[in-house]
Amino acid sequence: MANFNKVILLGNLTRDPQLSYTPSQTAVVDFGIATNRRWTGQDGQQREEVCFVDCKAFGKAAENINKYCKKGRPLMLEGRLTFDSWTGQDGVKKSKLRVTVESFQFLPAGGRGGEQSGAAGDESQAPSEDGGSANEAQSGSKDDIPF
Repeated sequence: MANFNKVILLGNLTRDPQLSYTPSQTAVVDFGIATNRRWTGQDGQQREEVCFVDCKAFGKAAENINKYCKKGRPLMLEGRLTFDSWTGQDGVKKSKLRVTVESFQFLPAGGRGGEQSGAAGDESQAPSEDGGSANEAQSGSKDDIPF
C-alpha cells in the first residue's frame, strides 16, 4: 500500500520562533501556528474552533523564519507530520505530533493569503524556495522586509 504524508497550513504564529543549533551546527527553529475554522451550527449560530500546531524547521528555512517572523505573523507552510515520543521527568511516557516544515511562504501582515504586495512576477520581492526573499541580504531590519 502506498504512503503519503503531507500537511499544508495557513495560520498565524502563536509564539515567537525559538532558534537553536544541532551539534553539527544545523539551525533548528521551533514555533507554533494556529489555524481557525468557522462554520454555522444547526442552530444558526456562528462557531469557531482553533487548532494549535507545533512546527519545526531546519537549515536556511529555520534561519529565515527566525529572522522575519514573530508572534501573530501569518505564514503558509508545507511539510510532513512527525511523531515525537519521550519520557517526562515524572517517568511518564509522552508523545505528540508535530509538523516538520519542508517549505513555506511569508504572507502579508494583514493575513489575506490571496493578496501579494508588489507586482506579479517581480522576483526581487518573491520568497525563494527555501523561504527567504531574493533580496533579503539587502534588508537591514524587520521593518525593511520587502513583502
